[in-house]
Amino acid sequence: MILFKQHTPAWLIFLLDFAIVAFSVVMSYLLRFNFNVPDSELVSVPIVMSIILTIRTLSFFIFKTFSSIIRYTSSSDAVRIFLVIFGGSILFSFVNLGTFYTQGIFIIPFSIIIIDFLITTFLMSSFRLLVKIIYLEFMNPNREKADVIIYGAGEAGLITKRTLDRDAGTKYRVIAFLDDDEKKQGKKLENVSIHPVIELDELLKENNIAQIIIAIGKVSTKRKQHIIEKALEYNIQVLTIPPVSQWINGELSFKQIKEVKIEDLLEREVIELDKYKLGSELTGKTILVTGACGSIGSEIVRQLAAFPCEKILILDQAETPMYNLEVELLVNFRTAHFEFILCDVNDTIRMRNVFEAFKPQMVYHAAAYKHVPVMESNPYEAVLVNVSGTRNLADLSDEFEVDKFVMISTDKAVNPTNVMGASKRIAEIYIQALSQISKTKFITTRFGNVLGSNGSVIPLFKEQIAKRGPVTVTHPDITRYFMTIPEACQLVLEAGNMGHGGEIFMFDMGESVKIVDLAKKMIQLSGLTLGKDIQIVFSGLRPGEKLYEELLSNKENTLPTHHPKILIAKVELHNIDTVKQKVDELILKLAEHNNLSIVSEMKQLVPEYKSQNSVFEQLDKS
Repeated sequence: MILFKQHTPAWLIFLLDFAIVAFSVVMSYLLRFNFNVPDSELVSVPIVMSIILTIRTLSFFIFKTFSSIIRYTSSSDAVRIFLVIFGGSILFSFVNLGTFYTQGIFIIPFSIIIIDFLITTFLMSSFRLLVKIIYLEFMNPNREKADVIIYGAGEAGLITKRTLDRDAGTKYRVIAFLDDDEKKQGKKLENVSIHPVIELDELLKENNIAQIIIAIGKVSTKRKQHIIEKALEYNIQVLTIPPVSQWINGELSFKQIKEVKIEDLLEREVIELDKYKLGSELTGKTILVTGACGSIGSEIVRQLAAFPCEKILILDQAETPMYNLEVELLVNFRTAHFEFILCDVNDTIRMRNVFEAFKPQMVYHAAAYKHVPVMESNPYEAVLVNVSGTRNLADLSDEFEVDKFVMISTDKAVNPTNVMGASKRIAEIYIQALSQISKTKFITTRFGNVLGSNGSVIPLFKEQIAKRGPVTVTHPDITRYFMTIPEACQLVLEAGNMGHGGEIFMFDMGESVKIVDLAKKMIQLSGLTLGKDIQIVFSGLRPGEKLYEELLSNKENTLPTHHPKILIAKVELHNIDTVKQKVDELILKLAEHNNLSIVSEMKQLVPEYKSQNSVFEQLDKS
């Protein structure tokens, strides 16, 4: 039992190795002479035994062959044993040569040296392997193991299997590999069959699979999503391994194998940007990013930092997020030049000082209030930041002849039903009208929800699932568009690069996602059973919330661009003088601190703005 319940003492392993060496010498003589050793040879056996035991013992101590934990014996341990035994056998040969030149005899027959090498290597390696197998079976009988399928029959898949085999606490047994490589299909890897992915459905039907582990570095998004979706059909948990760069000391630990995230199910193929064109656009420029510490703004900063910009101005009014971002950037982008500016975009004097001091040539405007229910209760702040702040920044960009001004807008600005969406639509109208008379190229980018952004539904669901629910969904039919933060920001940079001024670029958001289906999949991915372990509760639409969102209004249509995921929205143009007058009137309304008056003025600017599930519906009726 000592070999299995605790680490075997090194001295005991040494004694067993010593016994194996002595046994090997005896067996070598018996095999060499067909189990009938002549008396002439028996005389030299004690001398041979002493030479071999001495050299083997010294080599074991020098190379510490007995110091490994044998229950975790690996191929590297077997190679070390082979080299140590082989080196000792070479020394025996030199001893033979020495005795031949001094005494005229070979003290150790070369046949004995060869047979001893083979037996010793085989027995020492087999002993360790046998202990490892018995340990795994003793600690974790097959009947207690859960069946696992690994997608990826490459090196990462093999290491994943060995990690499961090595860690007795996992209690898993790999019964199949999946791989897209036709050359591997039908073969075996460590006695486990390799199947094509098309056979996954059959494997899941015929076996009681507990988990599928995705263990491949580069896998297409479609393939990953297919495997996850198929696993969810059978209520099977899906795990994934981290990138090799995150392995500890180059080794994969079972604790590093994590559940797949809902982002893996919603993500799309990586966008390939024209980095040459972007580089020529950004090289040597001073670039201002507002709202730079938010989800979108901070990712824009990270992507800009990969280019040789002259300076990146990081502007935000949130102190703690700015501190955190500063720490991150100074570690990860040591060659980039940053300036951290704590400032409110609506502060005209402070913003003018920023433009005078740094003279930015490009502006990415991501600063905005974006939470629909919060803004529905606070129209004053929505207009102050999203409208007045944008106007302030746009006017300064025009005055200081900034090359390009890229504003981050939202799909909620299309046929808005809430204060937030209407405020962003007014901002769109203002900068598009201003672009008609300005040297600055004003560009708008419009897209839907981004996965993992601050306040998005996915972090909320994760928190609710961690607490075992309930998971709250506003309505059973509500749908939303999603894209990842890096994808959205890449498209922002690309749209900014191709824009000539006045365009509203809309992004291909893919298919809209039913939020209740999203919640169900997140519950399944977490290993919980809906209706048993956790519940979904419908809480009702929040103020201003739509059932579904649009990327274009009824009056708009699109034009293609060279990028398949970016379209240009053809929208109604407005006269800048008229827009300025109406925006001025709206901002003057703020002094009244009357929400109905403010929203009424917003509806004058955006006639298609019809409130839903809101106290402001009365304005539409009147």
